[in-house]
Amino acid sequence: MSSDAGPRRVAVIGFGHQGEAQALNLRDSGWNVVVGAREGRDAESRSRAHGFETLPPPAAAALAESVALLLPDEALRQAWPAIRSSLREGVTLVFAHGFNLVYGDLGFPRDADVVLVSPSGPGRVLREVAAAGGRLPAYVAAHHDASGRALERAEAYAHAAGCGPLWRTTVRDETEVDLFGEQAVLCGGMNALVTAAFETLVEAGYAPELAYLECVHQLRYLAELLHERGVAGLRRSISGTALYGDLTRGPRVIGGASRKAMREVLEEIRSGAFAREWMAEAAQGRPRLAALQFEAEIHAIEEARRGALGPPRNQVRGGEPGHGSGPTRA
Repeated sequence: MSSDAGPRRVAVIGFGHQGEAQALNLRDSGWNVVVGAREGRDAESRSRAHGFETLPPPAAAALAESVALLLPDEALRQAWPAIRSSLREGVTLVFAHGFNLVYGDLGFPRDADVVLVSPSGPGRVLREVAAAGGRLPAYVAAHHDASGRALERAEAYAHAAGCGPLWRTTVRDETEVDLFGEQAVLCGGMNALVTAAFETLVEAGYAPELAYLECVHQLRYLAELLHERGVAGLRRSISGTALYGDLTRGPRVIGGASRKAMREVLEEIRSGAFAREWMAEAAQGRPRLAALQFEAEIHAIEEARRGALGPPRNQVRGGEPGHGSGPTRA
């Protein structure tokens, strides 16, 4: 890659899911990587174990022409003032998500290029795909183009980080679509759906292990088909019975009420209401989030998971709905 394709000395600030994966991929691509991590934390020890020069975030940022800001959204707001004061002139700032670009008030140097490089998957997947010689699709956008070459620099960084093909978009579109996808499908919608289905079967008297295996465990295999073949391809790969149930009952489960809720969720994202709510929660130490997470972790679905995936069993007795059923252990 020629010297004008983008900065080669890069500081990766944050060594979490995305930070670790991107730092490793960038180094494999020949970029000179320094990691910014707080002293005494697990991220610092993991970074050093991978052989990276590891410094406090402001010191790492001061060494690089390009700075990838890969801290959690809520953590970056606190860390930003010290990092900003350490930046070089003409730096390129790389974000993996536009949350703080759209909803934050960070304030960037006038001579900085500020870009978005957002891989379409978690860091673990980005690293696995790159290590196998592949690439993960990503979104790229220029938030502030001081040099006139911000998008070019974003694409150079993306390629070095293991991304491709690259889809040019806007920071706002990436941010709003990403948040909606997380809330409506990938995390919120999926977890709520499988939990509600599990509870429906258990309340009707079916064994929790049966309910878990059917409504949670098998999701992986169908998701893989969906990923490989798309919606139509998945439907061509299932039985006629499953297909008929899909097309006639699925719209009843995700019907008018669900679509209305999705529109409301999207509007909360677009208006900034979700961002304000989340930032207020984070500023208070996340008490509501901690309580909700605790309740979720003690849910019966977790015990069912341990039972369903535990020691082998010869069979599961049949049972009429409402009368219970249970395992026959080996």
